[in-house]
Amino acid sequence: MAEATEYDLIVIGGGPAGYAGAIRAGQLGKKVACIELERAGGTCLNWGCIPTKALLKSAELFRSLQKVEAFGLSVKEAGFDFGKVMDRSRGVAGQMAKGVEFLFRKNKVDYFVGRAQVTVPGMVEIVDGEHKGKFFKTKNVLLATGCKPRRLPDIPVDGQRVLTSREALEPRQTPPKSIVIIGAGAIGVEFAYFYNAFGSKVTLVEMLPQIVPVEDEDVARTLQRSFEKQGIAVHTATKVENVRVSKDKVGMSLLKAGEAVPTEIEAESLLIAIGVVPNLEGTLSAKLKLELDRGYVKVNDNFESSVKGIYAAGDIIGPPWLAHVATYEAVNAVAAMFGHHHGGRVKIFPGCTYCQPQIASVGLTEKAAKEKGLSYKVGKFPFSASGKAVAAGDSEGFVKVITDAKTGEIHGVHILGNEAPELIAEYVLAMNMEGTVDEVHRSIHAHPTLSEALMEAAAATAGEAIHI
Repeated sequence: MAEATEYDLIVIGGGPAGYAGAIRAGQLGKKVACIELERAGGTCLNWGCIPTKALLKSAELFRSLQKVEAFGLSVKEAGFDFGKVMDRSRGVAGQMAKGVEFLFRKNKVDYFVGRAQVTVPGMVEIVDGEHKGKFFKTKNVLLATGCKPRRLPDIPVDGQRVLTSREALEPRQTPPKSIVIIGAGAIGVEFAYFYNAFGSKVTLVEMLPQIVPVEDEDVARTLQRSFEKQGIAVHTATKVENVRVSKDKVGMSLLKAGEAVPTEIEAESLLIAIGVVPNLEGTLSAKLKLELDRGYVKVNDNFESSVKGIYAAGDIIGPPWLAHVATYEAVNAVAAMFGHHHGGRVKIFPGCTYCQPQIASVGLTEKAAKEKGLSYKVGKFPFSASGKAVAAGDSEGFVKVITDAKTGEIHGVHILGNEAPELIAEYVLAMNMEGTVDEVHRSIHAHPTLSEALMEAAAATAGEAIHI
């Protein structure tokens, strides 16, 4: 065995958890290496968050062109080049990946592309790729290998008829004429909006009673009405059975809860968006036994696994599967392993979905507050009463605030509408600072802005909203 280079920390995985953890350790003056299977940025930057947002922006702009007459403008023969739409998405991902590689160099992080394996505590080997056979000694390991799309049993993913979110991001010249999307979580509804905007006949199927199942029921109902108005066929409380893949189409049976006879449908393509599974395969040698929970690495409040010196952060430790949470966890894991103060496990965090209208939320839904037996108030303000939203031509949706009936403590906030993911940060900050809904109400918001709706919803909990 060749002599091994020694590090203070080796990070396995270069996504939002991995690269953030490696960079933070570099900032602390530690000798760090990051080993990523494919490219810096991981799934989020290369095959998830960033390229999908590029696609969705193209869809949003194309939809905007179709509405310009309402603004007194005219555009003749608005069209699209789907190949260029896809190529731009890949270009954005590539640009951001180069940015992460620059940050590695800036912070003196050694970066290797290859498949890494922890052979024993304190020893990491690259077992595949250009650097195959390299061994590293390390005081600490941070596992940040993330997740991969869950697949349907016995349904091969071929990238043409059957896709996951990864294959849907690969370059192609034309959108499918028709597509069924199984799963109406964030990924499913984002792709439903995207394909529908570019002319695909979209059928969205969700096994649970509502689309975007983790969101507030008001949000889900309103989004479903919007989608149906846009021409998307939505089936909730519906199972997919008997999937049949042929050379030029995919057939399946849709069985709605309470019905005995399924509906048969066909489409050019099928997109499976039914969640994720842990991506730990091959990362640990047979000699190394970590305590796992359904394949996810179990960690303590310092993000340390059951084996001393091996830490984990991000999607590989389980939900919530969010890039910003992964970054938070990894930075705190690095702080913990090197004896610095840290914030521990995440408690208050936003979740965002980037279809149109957009969704952002933090804290409890109204249903969860009710199930907990909390005494609460609800304040709701529609964007149709927002001057800025109406002037911008994007007045769909609302802000909904759930607060403690006595103290005004903010239990949850749910936003459906344009720029919702940008707006939610104010309430995340308020909740982290243990602010009350009255403090949001009494903070002057500039006029005209979309953020006024946050203030008005806060005021609505006390019946003091001015514009409704």
